[in-house]
Amino acid sequence: MTSAMPTPGNAWLLHFADEEAAALRLAQAAGLPAHAIERHRFPDGELRLRLPLDAQGALPARVVLLRSLHQPNEKLVELLLAARTARGLGAHHLTLVAPYLAYMRQDMAFEPGQVVSQQVVGGFLASLFDAVVTVDPHLHRVATLQQAVPVPQAVVLSGAQPLADLIARRRPGALLVGPDGESAQWIAQAAARHGFDHAVCTKVRRGDRDVTIELPALDARGRSVVLLDDMASTGRTLALAAQLLRQAGAASVDVAVTHALFAGDALQALHEAGVGEVWSTDCIAHASNSVPMAEVLGEAVRGVLQVAR
Repeated sequence: MTSAMPTPGNAWLLHFADEEAAALRLAQAAGLPAHAIERHRFPDGELRLRLPLDAQGALPARVVLLRSLHQPNEKLVELLLAARTARGLGAHHLTLVAPYLAYMRQDMAFEPGQVVSQQVVGGFLASLFDAVVTVDPHLHRVATLQQAVPVPQAVVLSGAQPLADLIARRRPGALLVGPDGESAQWIAQAAARHGFDHAVCTKVRRGDRDVTIELPALDARGRSVVLLDDMASTGRTLALAAQLLRQAGAASVDVAVTHALFAGDALQALHEAGVGEVWSTDCIAHASNSVPMAEVLGEAVRGVLQVAR
């Protein structure tokens, strides 16, 4: 349980009530006390936050804030209010643990006047935090997280290998398929871990829900196939790939993703396309969560705090 009265220490983990379960798992893995930020919504929608304090009315020098940034808009305001206040209450080093990091996909302007949200949000987060820890950020045309979020410490973890371990247990000898070229890096990591056969589809996107898929040259007949990607949002790309794989004779098609966004009827669309099981990490809380990430996140947090001493 989160303690009512914070205990003294030189580093705390702060969290919001809706992520208490994830915070307690991370706190145990990182060896930190976890304390909740009180949150009140006024009738007009504005937020009032209250940070926990020690007996001297202060925060420790090092503070870790957990906030996974799916459905991010209001959460970004929370981060602004909490981080700026934490600085004034004694925190000298702030770490954001955002298992899912939002606004990373828009990394260039495709039309005149288009906002490059990665640069804006990345700069915003860098103005608040000294370190960011995340899992499989959706980066395309930048090589490192630090280019997108220019903090002194930028740590990227991946769900590909723990998902590969799950696949090896559930579907030994599976054929791994990426739904598009962007998934190639995760497919390569997962395949290398257990020697899976693997391939990547070709995708043409015309809009958020208008995509076409071409299967790579592969023989899926009689194979257990797992579609692997960093995230599933509308699920349309994965559903199209599953349909084609079924038509190509796959014995089964399952889906494994790091980030279970699953907006709207995404899960229904996947199952209607012939997908059997859907597995995800717990970076975003969802019924499909099958792979815990607290231990790897906790190890990363310990490393960040060691440097920040």
